[in-house]
Amino acid sequence: MRWPYALPFAGLLLSIALGPLLFPKIWHHHYGRITAAWSLLALASLVVFAGGMATLAALVHAMIAEYLGFIVLLFALYVVAGGILITGDIKGTPAANVGILALGTFGASVVGTTGAAMILIRPLVRANRLRRHNTHVVIFFIILVANVGGALSPLGDPPLYVGFLHGVDFFWTTRTIWLQTAIVAGLLLAIFAAIDVRRFRSEPPPDDTGPAQPVRIRGIVNLVLIAAIVVSLLASAMWKPGIAVDILGTRLELEDVVRNLVLLAIAALSVWLTPDEHRQANGFTWEPIREVAKLFAGIFVAIIPVIAMLNAGHHGAFAWLLSAVTEPNGAPREAAYFWFTGLMSAFLDNAPTYLLFFELAGGDPQVLMHELSGTLASISMGAVYMGALTYIGNAPNFMVSSIASENGIGMPSFFGYFLRAGAVLIPLFLLLTFLPLAPILHWH
Repeated sequence: MRWPYALPFAGLLLSIALGPLLFPKIWHHHYGRITAAWSLLALASLVVFAGGMATLAALVHAMIAEYLGFIVLLFALYVVAGGILITGDIKGTPAANVGILALGTFGASVVGTTGAAMILIRPLVRANRLRRHNTHVVIFFIILVANVGGALSPLGDPPLYVGFLHGVDFFWTTRTIWLQTAIVAGLLLAIFAAIDVRRFRSEPPPDDTGPAQPVRIRGIVNLVLIAAIVVSLLASAMWKPGIAVDILGTRLELEDVVRNLVLLAIAALSVWLTPDEHRQANGFTWEPIREVAKLFAGIFVAIIPVIAMLNAGHHGAFAWLLSAVTEPNGAPREAAYFWFTGLMSAFLDNAPTYLLFFELAGGDPQVLMHELSGTLASISMGAVYMGALTYIGNAPNFMVSSIASENGIGMPSFFGYFLRAGAVLIPLFLLLTFLPLAPILHWH
């Protein structure tokens, strides 16, 4: 396959980027149809290139092996976290905002970036709704809670969960990149605090009339259900009965089927056990998860030719990429792995991007955790950190933006967000590249 087969994927990304900016009403009502059209064009090109059966097999693999588990987990976390109601008077002061962002950053590696983001985004939005300058609060929330904070465990972010399923120790990233994560998160919180203090001082004084209501957490049962989600993920990774069904070359493992059914059952329990008024008070709607499901279904389909070209290695259209991350003697260039994994994660989904570079680096977890630990650290940090550069870099980014927009916060366009996030993050990533701390990201 040559580069023209990637055009439907590029068209889909441009539609996601420009649609809400250039034709917002059409996009809002027809984004599902527009996404489906690009997906069908990608499938049609595959039929021409490889035939109907090969295309059908590729589609089945993308939907069953990649998309299904991804969207079921997001759905369960979205539903359960949406039943947790934090009430009380939280003022959108710089101190309160920094506290919420710090709490979410820490919690993201425990309950996942999606779980932490869905629990805290609504209280954060309510606290800052009356502020004149509040967009930056949500942007930093996406960067920290929906991305950087998930770098320390497989539960934190989908790419690390993919690595765990392929043999990486559960606490490997905790031991290896905790210092880099602490530095990046700490600097981001400091930058946010400086920006928020300056903008808060330029606003009229808040209306403090009336007694303050104490902060309370309702829907506690959903915290238990989040713990059940975590346990089900760990159990499915450790339970290997060796029973599978082959569907056009894709193995559907029993543990994956059971895990997805358990996650759906947990989501159903959350709906049943959570009083409706809790979700109503949260402003809970199905539109954010519906939008993510449709857009990422299209992304997982349209990306099939791109992944095929990448997997072709030296024989494919992206042979230059393999040369860029590898020395002539076969040794990896860690800094190149960091930047290429990260930038591709920003515009592709970061989970398959992580797996692609994991395999490109040899795919042996024992070698990557020891002799090539710098390479695996580069891949892990790039996939997690740089997923914050765009709305499509990590699934919670879209959901957070959608929830904020529904609640009256003026979120920037795709490119507007990219420019704002990049202005903050790129200098930090350059610092990380040259930081003399192990694992050192070597250029040679």
